[in-house]
Amino acid sequence: MKNPFNIPDPEFAEQVQKYPNPIPSRRAILDFLSKENKLLKLETIAIKIGIRTEEEFDGLRFRLRTMVSDGQLMVNRKNGYGVRSKLDLKQGHVQAHQDGFGFFISSELDDDAFVSPKQMRKVMDGDEVLADVQAARKGRGKTDAFIVEVIKRAHKTVAGKLVVEDGMAYVKADNTRLGDIMIPNDVMGSAKNNDYVTVSIKKYPDKHRPAFGEVIAILGQQLNHELSMQLTIVSENLPVEWPEAVEQARQLIPEQVDESTLGPHKDIRHLPLVTIDGADARDFDDAVYAEPTDNGYKLLVAIADVSSYVQPDKALDKEAYVRGTSVYFPGRVIPMLPLELSNGICSLNPNVDRLSMVCEMHINGMGEIQSYEFYRGLMHSHARMTYDQAWAYLDENSESPKEASSWPKAAIDSLTHMYHLFQSMQMEKYARGGIEFNSSDVYIVIGEDGMVADIKGYERNDAHKLIENFMIAANVCAAKFIEKHDVPAAFRCHNSPPEGKVKDLVAFLKGLGVTPKFKDSPTPKDLTKLLNQVQHRQDRNLIEQVVLRSQSLATYESSNAGHFGLALTHYAHFTSPIRRYPDLMVHRAIDHILYHKDSRYRYTPEQADAIAKQCSMTERRAEMASREVDARLKCLFMQQFIGDVMTGTVSGVTRFGLFVQLEQYQVDGLIHVTSLPNDYYHYDGVKHQLTGERGGNLFRLTDRIEIRVAQVDLDDRKIDFEFVQKIKQ
Repeated sequence: MKNPFNIPDPEFAEQVQKYPNPIPSRRAILDFLSKENKLLKLETIAIKIGIRTEEEFDGLRFRLRTMVSDGQLMVNRKNGYGVRSKLDLKQGHVQAHQDGFGFFISSELDDDAFVSPKQMRKVMDGDEVLADVQAARKGRGKTDAFIVEVIKRAHKTVAGKLVVEDGMAYVKADNTRLGDIMIPNDVMGSAKNNDYVTVSIKKYPDKHRPAFGEVIAILGQQLNHELSMQLTIVSENLPVEWPEAVEQARQLIPEQVDESTLGPHKDIRHLPLVTIDGADARDFDDAVYAEPTDNGYKLLVAIADVSSYVQPDKALDKEAYVRGTSVYFPGRVIPMLPLELSNGICSLNPNVDRLSMVCEMHINGMGEIQSYEFYRGLMHSHARMTYDQAWAYLDENSESPKEASSWPKAAIDSLTHMYHLFQSMQMEKYARGGIEFNSSDVYIVIGEDGMVADIKGYERNDAHKLIENFMIAANVCAAKFIEKHDVPAAFRCHNSPPEGKVKDLVAFLKGLGVTPKFKDSPTPKDLTKLLNQVQHRQDRNLIEQVVLRSQSLATYESSNAGHFGLALTHYAHFTSPIRRYPDLMVHRAIDHILYHKDSRYRYTPEQADAIAKQCSMTERRAEMASREVDARLKCLFMQQFIGDVMTGTVSGVTRFGLFVQLEQYQVDGLIHVTSLPNDYYHYDGVKHQLTGERGGNLFRLTDRIEIRVAQVDLDDRKIDFEFVQKIKQ
């Protein structure tokens, strides 16, 4: 096929091989735009290069967007495209600080650039911008970023508290990194002073004035569980309303499996698959089954077959992509998919037929996966078990739960086999160096009045770990399968610790008299050996905390880079397509390999990269929202304890004081340095400690301290403690 377009393209033959509707390559587009003396809109570019069909136009639009995401092009607010290197600008987003300055964060920079308060007047936290990055002024290490243009505003609405004083009104944003939003009197509606409201931004800030907005909803005055969630939903831009197209699609979702439309699904309803989840779970992604073999065990991990009901580019899929993940709050979930799917036809509920995507593995006595295969299956969950019920049955020191009497014998036998298999897999995990941190979690109990009734801790038992091991095994197989067949998808990647953090960790350990057997690039096994080495030390919790803080963040990537923390060369999320979009993408890749490998795959590498970036963003957004709600609810709960003395553990050390986590409720508060015994304190970030200059007082991570609850600030989600005394170890 000859190049039919108006621009030369030495890579056009490759485009023909890759795409059913080829368009000019990135290189050709860059060469074309480099010769232009101005930014061009999409329509103008299409005309100039000879785009003729709707399919070609859609392909060009997507290619330009991905070139912008990858930093090759820039696009301004008038939708004009230009070559970034020619303009010498960087694209990224701003992160505001509540003290007025900010940072410019870009994948094109090795480090964040400083944004002065004057420059920050033009933007709001999270705005995507083009910036001119220059060497820092004398005396500061960071580079300086000068905002050239705002590409995309991060906020259309803002939630916060309305303040009316001296005839003026403004909203103090719930997101403390946002500035105040001025509210003219004629757009306040019926809102009153101290009301929590949602405002629509009508004028964004510039260097001469702040942002202006209009009150569009009054949320209430009394903070409770529901209002805490509403504030966070608006502040974090969480989509909660279903678009009309999704509402229409919900009406067509079936309530039960239609056997006449099964397609390639293999009938495995006779196998006693069971689900093991938390007691409050409502959507069941995974079911498991194991049986012994001559060389070990056969393990089946059956995952909800969401891809059979959510078709690419349809309404349900588009909204799932925007949401990216389900968001979990105490007593409420904002689902990625409508409940008719997540709690209905896709959920592996007990005693009903369900479609599934199955990973069948053969695992030897050493816990090593010897072989695996994927297939679609028609399954039937034979029992719904909770973690506590399963562990009560397996634990020799516990009484068998009363629910076990209703479990089929075959399911009980399978549970026993699964536990034996899990023990082998745990040994394999230790052998390869998978890092396992000791952790305890809490859950927040909401009373009938909408207020926090209690905060309770719970520990993970072996039933949690059993399911975790089985899911990891299936995820490994999925990653290997899609990489083997070179099908674009989203891998779950976790890089090794950054060099700077490793150096700080080594210095910290040597300060404690611990000599690590690594210097610059530890392996997972090195860190596992270190944690085992210090298990009998009194400061083992301190060391474990610092090792944990040295780790990188996990992200979704379009190419496999392995998972450092799990000590795995291949890893992809496969096991939760009801609540995570990357898993749905992996299911589609597996389905293509199994049943459609002779046809073109719908996702290009460029599209897979864009989806992976979107999924990483929505994951961070969900985590931030969950933390914000938890922080507010903990503040609500702690109001009743003002003046009380409690015991806690130092969970963070800063120049301005100590963060202390209460032992009973795992709630964090701050002891400001001025509340510590009177002294001048020196901060050591490497050793995570404050040292008094005169009195010799020493405070560091994991020290136990008695505190008095001094103050609770609901709006800023802050709890202040007063120092009472240090508890001797």
